[in-house]
Amino acid sequence: MTRMSDLYPTEAELGRLRAVASGTELPDLIVRGGLVQSPGTDEFLERDVVIAGRHIATLTPWNHFAAATEEIDATGQYVVPTFIDAHLHIEYTNLTPGELARVSVARGTTTVLTDPNGAANVWGPTGMDFLLSTETPLHVFQQVSPTTPGAPALERGGAVIPEDVVRARLLDDVTTNLGESNPFDYGEASTGRFRAALAAGRRLTGHTAAQTHESLWGYLAAGIGDDHNSATVDEALERVRLGAMITIMGSSLTDNTIPLFADLEAIAPAFGSMCFCADDKHVLDLATEGHIDHHVRQAIRFGVEPGLAYRMATAHAAKYYRLDQVLGLLAPSRLADLQLIPDLADVRPSVVIVAGGVAARDGVAAFANNDPVPDWALDTVHLPERLDPSMFALPVPADTGATVRVRAMEMYRGYFKRAFEAQLKVVDGLVQADTDDDVLKIAVVDRHHGDGQVGLGFVKGFGLSRGAIAITMNCPNMNIAVVGGNDPDMLLAVEELRRMGGGFVTVADGEVLARVPLPVGGMMSAAPFEETAEALRQGHAATAALGCTIPSPYIILSFVGLYVVPDLGVTELGLIDALTQSFVDVLVPGPVDPCGHDGEQA
Repeated sequence: MTRMSDLYPTEAELGRLRAVASGTELPDLIVRGGLVQSPGTDEFLERDVVIAGRHIATLTPWNHFAAATEEIDATGQYVVPTFIDAHLHIEYTNLTPGELARVSVARGTTTVLTDPNGAANVWGPTGMDFLLSTETPLHVFQQVSPTTPGAPALERGGAVIPEDVVRARLLDDVTTNLGESNPFDYGEASTGRFRAALAAGRRLTGHTAAQTHESLWGYLAAGIGDDHNSATVDEALERVRLGAMITIMGSSLTDNTIPLFADLEAIAPAFGSMCFCADDKHVLDLATEGHIDHHVRQAIRFGVEPGLAYRMATAHAAKYYRLDQVLGLLAPSRLADLQLIPDLADVRPSVVIVAGGVAARDGVAAFANNDPVPDWALDTVHLPERLDPSMFALPVPADTGATVRVRAMEMYRGYFKRAFEAQLKVVDGLVQADTDDDVLKIAVVDRHHGDGQVGLGFVKGFGLSRGAIAITMNCPNMNIAVVGGNDPDMLLAVEELRRMGGGFVTVADGEVLARVPLPVGGMMSAAPFEETAEALRQGHAATAALGCTIPSPYIILSFVGLYVVPDLGVTELGLIDALTQSFVDVLVPGPVDPCGHDGEQA
């Protein structure tokens, strides 16, 4: 577990740092001959990085000190801090922290700020600590999950974490900020929690859900200080002009680096208030596209000055989250977390150093993941002994005709959902999905309490012509979510998840076509990340063969149910209007109007 107090130099280390910097003791390591990103000016300087133990002793002109115990030649390369992910849910990488380290540290991301809300829902505080712990060279800081379950009136979820536990965690030495909260919650409990975070000196992470004007103002007035949802220049500028930090999201849901950097002249006023986050990025994208290195490449590709792009990935986040006395810049007494970059635009480190030791070379981790997985982290999918397709049935009143109107949601801009009404057939008194018009049934099935409680809805955007896909990662409660065109295949998908102990599955015509086993909490795998990435690749391919047009369908399915993103959501208890935070009937009459958030269809 990454405790801030453990990262500062001890008294003995400070004494040795001063001795090495003043030339009276031999350095442990000198990174020699590189162009070092200045910690305080917009320059790359001809400097050697002089290291004593875990920390940087000083920066000197090239070859000022003649010798060290060890040297690394940085000639012709740039020396920059390692990257910081300002907001990540480790669960959605589908990797345990140690396996995440193997894929991400090698690409230069060595610090993550994680909101373990999935682990909180499955295991409670013990699970949150599990997500914060690794013996690998990855710094993991906590963004305290505000409420578990997220909205007790709208879902049961799994574990229940008392308010006093949440507030106590705000004082933990591993904590940087309060995690993302429901922007539509104006209750006393949330207001008191915001106040407690402010009093503890913690930042408050925002999930602003495309709000604007009064709705946004009311959220930021609670002390919310950053936003990872901004997907347009106007959204980003509105927030920055109100004092917020934009943590640009490049996830498997949507890549906001593209719309935000496409018009540099328009977005330039916000440059000083930008850092980067992956938020929800699965292992396949991490392994192929990259982690925070992807953001830096994108920024430079669109024309951002390279030094600024690297500061967005390092110093900007460190300073905003009050980590800069420890990491995020190359300066005396800071951790020796640095990387050698042969080509600033390519962003592929030749060497990654964490706390003074080489952690990766040429994109390959120099360490193994030996983190244990406790027995209690397994076997977390609890369903009734017998399931029946009728659990997905949506009956209509006896006097209903051959069709009925239903409330449905259409996916757009990643995980946003636009409410609309669909006319669906009724067969034997039950509402049917319409694969021809891509209006599929979605069900959220409880997997925590063993009773199989089911909430139903309809969704457009997946494009399945047949079959079903299912996951054990409905956000935020980590229940089962299954979408499909017929009830028997939906049932088969849920049964297969039970057999696997959690994960992702694609089925069609009574056959299982692809499996992605995630036995750790039904969210993660401790297998080598290469294996999980390959399983995910095969799962995506099998789902695409059924007509699905979404590149990452499993992770998008995770967020169809999310009820804090307009317009609709669904939990195991039913369909929810995100704006009013209340249940609504799937069957019309009584339309639910869209909340006014436009965007392109996914």
